Amino acid sequence: MQQFWVVGGQYHDTNFREAVKGHESWYGPFETYEAAREEWARHAWNTVDDAHMRFRIERMDPEEPPRCTD
Repeated sequence: MQQFWVVGGQYHDTNFREAVKGHESWYGPFETYEAAREEWARHAWNTVDDAHMRFRIERMDPEEPPRCTD
């Protein structure tokens, strides 16, 4: 069964490659994409004026092995 997470927070720059230590948060899991999107929208709109803040939706399947990040 797929799960959806909202991930994000404050980043060092607008390339969004490295989060500021201690400023990346995970919200969820959500059973549907729509529920995750509602949570994403809440965080995204609350930080719309901060260029170093970003949130995204991650889909994960607990039955699959984790993706390689190399």
